[in-house]
Amino acid sequence: MNGRKVFSDIKSEGFDCALFLDETSQYYLSDFYSTDGTVIVSESETALFIDSRYFEAAENDKKADKLSDDVNVYLFRKNIFEVIAEYIASISAKKVCLDPALITVKQLQTLKNKCFDIEFSYLSDVCLKHRRVKTKEEIDKIRKAQSITDKAFSHILGFINKDRTELEVAAELEYFMRCNGANGLAFDTIAVSGKNSSLPHGVPTDSKLTENSFFTMDYGAKYAGYCSDMTRTIVLGKADDEMKRIYNTVFTAQAEAMKYIKAGVSCKAADKVARDVITDAGYGEYFGHSLGHSLGLEIHELPSCSPKSEDTLVVGNIVTVEPGIYIPGKYGVRIENMVLVTENGCENLTNSDKSLIEL
Repeated sequence: MNGRKVFSDIKSEGFDCALFLDETSQYYLSDFYSTDGTVIVSESETALFIDSRYFEAAENDKKADKLSDDVNVYLFRKNIFEVIAEYIASISAKKVCLDPALITVKQLQTLKNKCFDIEFSYLSDVCLKHRRVKTKEEIDKIRKAQSITDKAFSHILGFINKDRTELEVAAELEYFMRCNGANGLAFDTIAVSGKNSSLPHGVPTDSKLTENSFFTMDYGAKYAGYCSDMTRTIVLGKADDEMKRIYNTVFTAQAEAMKYIKAGVSCKAADKVARDVITDAGYGEYFGHSLGHSLGLEIHELPSCSPKSEDTLVVGNIVTVEPGIYIPGKYGVRIENMVLVTENGCENLTNSDKSLIEL
């Protein structure tokens, strides 16, 4: 019950309750997703306030034991800030916890105008610090999301040809994932070919795929709210010697990093292992982003495996391992897997072939 973890934290800091207006925290705390509502974590319960659009569904989930035991569902019919004020008064709360990264200036001002004699104060990463380490249930959901993503890669290899456009491939990946159990996309699909593949976060266009060049696909599914993330770079046609050298460098950099990752190693050091391989091959200036990031309910979570990170990996972290080389105006390569950090190494969660594929 995530609400009880959060309450234990805020109680030790002298808070009576914690208020969450953002959708991600609400889902994490209640196991129910809505686009309009709030969650208040107090000593007695995790109160989920939602309007009539979601109330019946939430009540059904509660009856079916799909919500955490401490979650109670409340219907609100008037302004949500008035409802918040009434609830805070009903539990005699005097000091309310807010996460400063998850509330706007306007929301805070409205709260202060509605809630009299209440102290609003901040505690950073109230939920996020617990989300760093995944539970078995969360890991299972991410595994399922990735299995859908892997199936999409196998499917798309039979769809790609020289007459397809980047947009057509992106759309087919998204359609396939939806048809095979995804309840959403983890992020906007990247499908970039030829010169466009030198753009790490390039946007698909209506251009046809470039023959005898790299084609990078970075995409992911959402399953039960949890994200997957995978990148594969293939060649439509034949790769020349330079392309093979670049691809093999990225392949080796990823493999070395995956061998190094385990509980207790620093995120910065993991990044350096991959970066050193690329630098030693003469491509250091063409690897500009970090080695990887954590993910879960959001596509980018902490910890991050970057040169500036001060984090250390622990058992239960899930991080991407995605080194790349990008030659401006020419092409780029990225290979990305997700791994689960274990005591003595890491478990690869990504099953798609990552050898150089020439179609």
